[in-house]
Amino acid sequence: MSYKSWPLGQLPQEFQRPELEQIKKLGYKWKDPRDVITMFEDKVAKFAGAKYGVAVDCCSHGLFLSLKFYKDVLKMKNEFVEIPSYTYCSVPMQIKHAGFNPKFKDIQWSGVYQLKPFDIWDGAVRWTKGMYKGGFHIVSFQLKKRIPIGRGGMILTDDPAAAEWFRKMTYDGRDLNIGYMEDDFEYCGYHYYMTPEDAARGIMLMDQVPKKNLDSGNNRTYSDLSTKKVFYE
Repeated sequence: MSYKSWPLGQLPQEFQRPELEQIKKLGYKWKDPRDVITMFEDKVAKFAGAKYGVAVDCCSHGLFLSLKFYKDVLKMKNEFVEIPSYTYCSVPMQIKHAGFNPKFKDIQWSGVYQLKPFDIWDGAVRWTKGMYKGGFHIVSFQLKKRIPIGRGGMILTDDPAAAEWFRKMTYDGRDLNIGYMEDDFEYCGYHYYMTPEDAARGIMLMDQVPKKNLDSGNNRTYSDLSTKKVFYE
């Protein structure tokens, strides 16, 4: 039996995701699909009041990379990272994955809170113009959020060096300004990048969602994680 090879990088029209062509019809212009990711990053950063945005495949990975920046780049030796007892479970999980331990506190919060002592802000359930708190502020595009791409997140920052490090780490440590064959791979990175199609969906959703919104979560939205044994192992 003979098999016909599927052309690399080509899909029949009926199987293609429509978002990239849809934003063209709305007046957005791009040459390389990765340009769409940059457009979305710039759009979110401007909306939030930050200088830079780095798109990631989920908010949890944005938190993880922010913690790793403190651990690996800034060489912080802290053992504990303080967070509210009532939050989503992936937050203490990312703290442990990054080489720290969570320290739970009974903190009242709404929309956003700090991962102390670091200048990292979990803003997964806040979406309103000018929301940037400083440092590394992470937003979510999960299906139940204000910008419901389905999956995705973004690290907002005013630090150009950190933004460049985050961008490389999301693409397996690669330098996208040079060819793959010429890259010496300065970092062992992660496969955490956002797809152009998801970025295009985010652009379209941002054009529809109001600029001011109520927080979609607070300490009363979640269960008490300080009682879970897994975070003390």
